[in-house]
Amino acid sequence: MFDTITIVGVGLISGSFSMILKEKGLVKHVIGVSRTAKSINKALELGIIDEALPLEEAVKKSSLIYVAIPVDATIPVVQKIMDLVNEKQIVMDAGSTKQALCEALAKHPMRRRFVATHPMWGTEYSGPEAAVADAFADRVCVICEKEKSDPDAVDTAEKIYKLLGMHVTYMNADAHDIHAAYVSHISHITSFALANTVLEKEKEENAIFELAGGGFESTVRLAKSNPSMWLPIFKQNREHVLDVLNEHITQLRKFKSCLEKENYTYLQELMENANKINRIIK
Repeated sequence: MFDTITIVGVGLISGSFSMILKEKGLVKHVIGVSRTAKSINKALELGIIDEALPLEEAVKKSSLIYVAIPVDATIPVVQKIMDLVNEKQIVMDAGSTKQALCEALAKHPMRRRFVATHPMWGTEYSGPEAAVADAFADRVCVICEKEKSDPDAVDTAEKIYKLLGMHVTYMNADAHDIHAAYVSHISHITSFALANTVLEKEKEENAIFELAGGGFESTVRLAKSNPSMWLPIFKQNREHVLDVLNEHITQLRKFKSCLEKENYTYLQELMENANKINRIIK
């Protein structure tokens, strides 16, 4: 499909993206752009990229530019890329927030060559060494503001993600950020908070970690996620995350009140109601 593409950021998402495209024979040459020599060297060593270049040189050589970096850095970087591209090039991002980026690009003369995407996949790990070849299979990719991108650019993005095994859906940027707050961002905050809770308790009771089982490990797994990636997400999606967080706190207070008042009938009702999540998550 492509002779040369550039991945801006050579970590988990972009590294997996490149790895799968290479494995499927969809790209011949991948250029990497990164702020750190360590990441570039590791990506070269792992074969994720074939060459490392400064951003401007990389863009000139590429038909597709794929940006997967922290969302606060994404806006200025994508703006710079859009200043460099021509009518035949396509720019895609993989950020977890969309509204701020789409607003920043709204009046750019090359906006139509940009496709705002969010492949809904990730792990608690980061860096090139975290990239995996089966990353996106059976996951959902959201494309935002489809109508503001050229049809050929959207078509290319759709084909790529479908070839990666993803189901593609469409939303406006604000709706995306609301839904992401519910299904992703609140999960990370909860995990970070629970980890801090247990770490406080661990000061008094070292045995707590010896007793920790699979349930605990799965619940706090996301607390190992990179704060430098998640802080910008929480900042950009602050209003929606606060709405969800307030509801989450309300639910926690209900559980707390049941235990304080020994209202075990209502406590059981709360848990039975929570079981309805089986209709969404199997």
